Amino acid sequence: MFDASRLLRNFPGKPLETTRLAQFQWLSVEEEVEVDSRPDARAVPGLFMDLSRDLGEIEPHLGRFPPAVEDALFFLLLAPWEKWSTLPEVDWRGFRVPWICTVDDDLFVRPDPAPSADSLTLEPWLVEDRSGQEIELERPTKLPLDEAAEAGLLDFTDEAWRKLEAARSTPLFETPIAHFIVRAFLADGMDEVMAHMTAIEAALGLEMDHRKWLRPKADPHKKVSATDRVAARMAALLNKAASGQSYKDLFELRSSYVHGRAGLQKVSTPFRVRARGLARDVASALVDVAAQPVRPRADALNELLDRGLRFP
Repeated sequence: MFDASRLLRNFPGKPLETTRLAQFQWLSVEEEVEVDSRPDARAVPGLFMDLSRDLGEIEPHLGRFPPAVEDALFFLLLAPWEKWSTLPEVDWRGFRVPWICTVDDDLFVRPDPAPSADSLTLEPWLVEDRSGQEIELERPTKLPLDEAAEAGLLDFTDEAWRKLEAARSTPLFETPIAHFIVRAFLADGMDEVMAHMTAIEAALGLEMDHRKWLRPKADPHKKVSATDRVAARMAALLNKAASGQSYKDLFELRSSYVHGRAGLQKVSTPFRVRARGLARDVASALVDVAAQPVRPRADALNELLDRGLRFP
């Protein structure tokens, strides 16, 4: 997996710690990339950089990891980790991604040094030998999950991956839903909550929600606020009126934080986990909706709005 023989040639003084690294779960992502036909540009890309462009420009939805890795993470994050976690006050996640190691089989690209197992989370582990003496070893720290996780992950098959790929090619996923779901997973604290809320708004919000002049003249919901529109769509999408109210409660918290209101209370574990659960539920439900005949995104969301506003 690491091309150990090549690493040994390039870094003879840094052995690959295969025994220790093999104790951990690894997510392996393969990607075929069209390479530059110029070997020197692949070996030293900095010398071929276009210096005339704005070097300080920001790509708004650039991820921390390569797109192929973030796509795989989004797929895994559709699993209900927040329900499987037995200690959500510690972490609702079932796994973490501290870093990635990229292995490039292009001979003109110098490989990165082997990762160190010391950069991962290990804990002491006491075992007894045959004579009853205690031996101190080490093992990876595990985030405790319910037994349902093992059975639930069996649903994440090649077929499920293809379904997600098909859904992401439709207009329902033309907004950065996946970006914010992954960003929330990689964030901590209030940044995590904010990213989950943004994922919901990316999934169920329309520009015309805030800019009333973009709405059709015959709009039957002219007096419905932007927040209530997203809440209604969520209630219809999830077929649960309570989910819309949960969103509005979280939105009030978000607004207090964004606008710097005084007296903002600490965000409780249930609130933090609820934001994660709603964002995941919405993303998962959109995958199912996307499997239906493809329509313009605005049409699909307006239909959800009509249905949601009819909830009691």
